[in-house]
Amino acid sequence: MKNKPTKIERSWILYDIGNSAFILLVTTIMPIYFKHLAGNAGISNTDYMAYWGYTASIATASVAFLGPIIGAISDRNHYKKPLFFLCVIIGVIGCSLLGVFPSWISFLAIFVCTRVSYSLSLILYDSMLPDVTSFEKMDSISSKGFAWGYVGSCVPFLVILTLVLNHKSISISFPFAIFLAFVITAFWWLLFSIPLLRNYRQIHADSDNQNGMFRSFRQLAHTLKEITKHHDIFLFLLAYFFYIDGVYTIIDMATVYGESVGLHTSGLLLALLLTQIIAFPFALLFGRLSKAFATERLITICIIAYTGIALFAIQLNQQWEFWLLAICVGIFQGGIQALSRSYFAKIIPAEKSGEYFGILDIFGKGASFIGTGLVGYITQLTGSSGAGVSVITVLMVLGLIFFRISIRQKQ
Repeated sequence: MKNKPTKIERSWILYDIGNSAFILLVTTIMPIYFKHLAGNAGISNTDYMAYWGYTASIATASVAFLGPIIGAISDRNHYKKPLFFLCVIIGVIGCSLLGVFPSWISFLAIFVCTRVSYSLSLILYDSMLPDVTSFEKMDSISSKGFAWGYVGSCVPFLVILTLVLNHKSISISFPFAIFLAFVITAFWWLLFSIPLLRNYRQIHADSDNQNGMFRSFRQLAHTLKEITKHHDIFLFLLAYFFYIDGVYTIIDMATVYGESVGLHTSGLLLALLLTQIIAFPFALLFGRLSKAFATERLITICIIAYTGIALFAIQLNQQWEFWLLAICVGIFQGGIQALSRSYFAKIIPAEKSGEYFGILDIFGKGASFIGTGLVGYITQLTGSSGAGVSVITVLMVLGLIFFRISIRQKQ
């Protein structure tokens, strides 16, 4: 079949299945385990949410600094694959160790290292897209990656959920059930990394093969200067800074927000599992819709939908409302992430994809330093989780405004 993914496209898609298991764990089990550790240390619910937000901000700020540097280096001398391997190994080891130390401070320190390695691996992974598929198939392959990542991550998560929710009936302690959850996730992540590590070959690379660190810094500074001259790319990055910040803040803070307003733990976990299941067909649907409608229009629809989701979340205080929120997020999450990734890959030079995707991460995951930090700060300042969440609405509106301006500049 003409549209059937090739071997390298399948290998690339499989990594989404592996790494998505980790991020699902981050957004579900990890905040619950951190609350357990924080509770043992006498930390209040408000401070617990704030500390988690601050930790996420430290991790994303670190990626914002390291991402462009790693991306710039990866574009020369075919370093993309070995750097990707290094990030995966550090992330997998870190994930395995998360359940070893009982101190909440040690847990957060290891989590930061693991999350940074995970995020850096995604920068390199995203930048591989021009190497693994054609320009015409980027929307489709990007959407399939997110789609299969959502549903594939549910397999280890169901095992983990069974362990955590039924640890008493199978005669194991809660901390040991969590330890097993981290080890299972690490193994899954590593397993689905192997095909890409075996089959990937870097095609597009910078023709200048100088490999010095200072050369990479100089090239990065030059690229940043060049981006400001390409108004469509610069304005898209600015828009992405705001709207994807809102998306990632919702992802990072969903469980901890539900916990802070007193919702039942098992209900939160099952609702977020439903998000993953719903996201699978809708991510594929957005990939198909991109063949009939402009990618810009579909991204606009997703931003507007997320603005509504953020507004609804402000007053959330009942379990059924969280379930409704989970369904709505599942519908649009895959679309906005996949189409943003492929849209950016189309408008940048393929031979500098690592560097450009590193810069994208400053405006994306790195920018969520602001979202999670502001949510934590305003929650602590006002004593209201809803007030903290209201920040996300402002981010989405600003993202929509700048995105529409970027489209006009492109035309």
